[in-house]
Amino acid sequence: MIRVVLPQHLRTLAHVGSEVTIEVEGPATQRSVLEALEARYPMLRGTIRDHVTQQRRPFLRFFACEEDLSHEAPDAPLPEAVTSGKEPFLIIGAIAGGC
Repeated sequence: MIRVVLPQHLRTLAHVGSEVTIEVEGPATQRSVLEALEARYPMLRGTIRDHVTQQRRPFLRFFACEEDLSHEAPDAPLPEAVTSGKEPFLIIGAIAGGC
């Protein structure tokens, strides 16, 4: 089981708590985790990745094991601590603003 932590706006949309668990078929990658997440919570389709390009939305970031994975290849394997359920895969809403 993969643990996924969602930002507040996606929790509200999916009607879940801060963390969900999903089962991933095959190797655990960003792509497989997001596909499993969207399959279990269809209301999240298009909110994390663009419908057409499947690229990460601009104001979302992916983290795991205190590392920013946002610019990693979608099919790169996730760290072992994430695949074992020890550490969560974090989807973080970026904060923007200024003076």
